[in-house]
Amino acid sequence: MTGPLSRVVAWLREGYPAGVPAQDYVPLLALLRRRLSDEEVVEIARELEEAGLAPHDHADIAVSISKVTDAMPSAADVDRVREHLAFRGFPRD
Repeated sequence: MTGPLSRVVAWLREGYPAGVPAQDYVPLLALLRRRLSDEEVVEIARELEEAGLAPHDHADIAVSISKVTDAMPSAADVDRVREHLAFRGFPRD
């Protein structure tokens, strides 16, 4: 994993120490996708899964990515995740 992606994963581990809640997973990936390539989002999702921080197993990662690319989460979902991330110090868009 490259330096920038390692920093994102480290930040996510800090921001979600108990793991990413299932309802936040797809909105979180959608927000990351605005800053990262599809491949980078997949890599981060795999890293979170391997670390036990993702609510999905490896087989569900592709489905989650499809949800991000095919049907964006609701504005309320994105706002909830943004607020959580902002509270943890992640810069807003």
